[in-house]
Amino acid sequence: MLRRCCLWTSRARGNAWKPAGAGAAQGEGETVWPALRRALICLLIFPVLSLLFGGEVRAQPDSYIRHGVCDGFPRVDLRTSEGLCVGLVASGINFPRGVAVKGSTIYIADMGGWHHDRGRLLAFDQNGHGQEKDVLTGLDRPDGLALAADGQLYIGLPGHILRVLLRQDGTATGTQEVMTGLPLTGRNVLTALAADPGGGLYLSAGSATNNCESGSGKAPDASRRCPELNAKIPRASILWFRPGETVHHAGRGDVVATGLRNPMALTVMPDGVLLAAVNSRDSIDSIDPELSDDDLPHDTFHIIRKGRDYGWPYCFDNDRPAPEYPDHSCAAVPRPDLLLGPHSAPLGMIFYDRATLPGLKNRVLMAYHGYRAAGHQVVSLAVDVHGRPQGEPMPLVRGWQDLSDSGGPPGSPVGLAVMGDGTVLITDDHNGTLLRLAKE
Repeated sequence: MLRRCCLWTSRARGNAWKPAGAGAAQGEGETVWPALRRALICLLIFPVLSLLFGGEVRAQPDSYIRHGVCDGFPRVDLRTSEGLCVGLVASGINFPRGVAVKGSTIYIADMGGWHHDRGRLLAFDQNGHGQEKDVLTGLDRPDGLALAADGQLYIGLPGHILRVLLRQDGTATGTQEVMTGLPLTGRNVLTALAADPGGGLYLSAGSATNNCESGSGKAPDASRRCPELNAKIPRASILWFRPGETVHHAGRGDVVATGLRNPMALTVMPDGVLLAAVNSRDSIDSIDPELSDDDLPHDTFHIIRKGRDYGWPYCFDNDRPAPEYPDHSCAAVPRPDLLLGPHSAPLGMIFYDRATLPGLKNRVLMAYHGYRAAGHQVVSLAVDVHGRPQGEPMPLVRGWQDLSDSGGPPGSPVGLAVMGDGTVLITDDHNGTLLRLAKE
C-alpha cells in the first residue's frame, strides 16, 4: 500500500507517465536509506493531501509559456506546420484523455489518474470560452469519448460503455449502460471508441499482457495458443456494436478483428472504413538481447478488414516471428499498412476532411503519446479515399519534450477532435491541458 501511495503521489496528473507498477520498480538501484526516507515522507504528506483534496492530488500548473494570441486563446510555445499555431483553451485538468464536440460544447473525459472512481466528464461551452463544468463525477477511469451518429455522447470505461443523457444546455441527467462484459484485468483495460456513420461504435479490447507472458512474468509456452485469445472477449481485439435502449452484453459475435495488441487509436473514414493505430509490445530485448528495445517493434497503422487476425502475440512488424514464438509462421498474417515509430504510442486519431487548416485536408492526424524519441507529437499522414497511406507521417505539432527544460512534465498529446469551425482540439494529460490547433 505504501509503495502504491508513493507511486501515485509522485505520478499524479502532472508527472504521470504510466500506471503505478509499469516499467522499472520504484527504488531500483537505490540504497536502502533514501528509499526509507521517501517512504517516511510519503507517510507524512499523503494524509495532508487527502485532507486538502478529498483523497485526490490536484493537477499541477502546466509547463507552457504563453506568448501572444492564437485565434482568441493564449498562444503556447509549441512548434507547428507553417501557417498554424496552438492556443491554450483550458489548464488545471487532472488527467484529460478523450475529447468530443457537440454543437458549441466541448466534452473531455478526465480520467483523474490511475485509481478507481476519480474520473469526470467535463464540459466547456461557448466553443471553449466558457467556464469548466463538471457534467459527471465519480467515473472509473474514463478514456474513450465519442459522439455517435444518433447524436448521443458515449464514454468508454473499463468493463462497460455508458451513454450520457444530455439536456439541451449540455448538462446531464445521468447515464445509461449500453454495453457490459468488457475486459477488466491486466495491462490494457482502458477503452477507446470511434463512431461509424451507420450509428455503430467501434471499441478496443487491449491485451492483458505485454506478449502473453504469465502473471509472474514467465515467457509463454510456445507450443500452446495464447490463453488471452480464447477468452469470451478475445484480448488484443476490436469490437463493434450498435447502442440500443437495452444493455448489450459483449461476446464473440461483436469481434471485428484480433491480433492487435492495444488498438487505442481508432477512426472511421467517410466511406465507413475503419483505421486503427496500435501500441505494440515493450521489452523485446528481455527475450532476445540481440533485438533493440529502442528500435523494435514498430507501432503499426492498419486498414481493418473484418475477421482478420493481425498476428499478436506471435508476430510483429512485417512477418517477423516474436522471440517467444521463434518457429511460428507469420507468412499468412496481414502486414501493417504502415510501420510507425517504435513506442510512439498513438492514442488518438481523426480523419480531417476540412479546408480550414492549410495543408491538412484529407489527412489522418495521430497523437503520439509515447515518452520515447518517437512520441510527444501530433503527426499528419496523407491517405487516399480508402485510407491507404501515401508516404510517411509528417510532424504537425512538436515541442512537448522541450517543456521539461522549464522543470515541468514534457507533455503528451492524447485525444483529438474537430471543432465546428474546422480547428482541432488536442488533450495533453501530462500537463492537464486542452489545446486548440488553429490558423495563424
